[in-house]
Amino acid sequence: MFVRLSTAIAAAALLSSGAFAQGAKPTDPQIAHIAYTAGVIDVTAAKQALEKSTNKDVKAFAADMVRDHEAVNDKALALVKKLKVTPEDNDTSRTLSKNAAAKLKELSKLKGAAFDKAYVDNEVAYHKAVDNALETLLIPSASNDELKSLLQTGLKIFQGHEQHAEQVAAELK
Repeated sequence: MFVRLSTAIAAAALLSSGAFAQGAKPTDPQIAHIAYTAGVIDVTAAKQALEKSTNKDVKAFAADMVRDHEAVNDKALALVKKLKVTPEDNDTSRTLSKNAAAKLKELSKLKGAAFDKAYVDNEVAYHKAVDNALETLLIPSASNDELKSLLQTGLKIFQGHEQHAEQVAAELK
């Protein structure tokens, strides 16, 4: 429970508007980089789960994460290329990457049911935080309609991931 709560708090704080200068909102290039980074993080975590877990439900969930997040990231890359926009690294995307590396290291030390529970609990918290950031910050801040549309599509997919992760978590208890 502590892992889930601390992850949710950290991710929510990181992805809130407070992560940007007072009153500043992220630009489209920054939003593109944050969203892409968040997807890469989930793919990397899912690949770790595919290697470590023996639970069929956890592995199926992880496979869905790889498939869906890679597909959305492919669409994001195609969009930024079409729009001739260069995604802009920023404090939020760098902090996301740093925190994800620490979480992967933490999870790498776990095995069996302990790994499965920690991975799925983290996925629940991570999707809640990312979904919230999409709804309250990234989508409202996006100025390009195509980027906004892609983020809205991603939000629907990721809300489904959150529900799926909650179902798997409930089965692991």
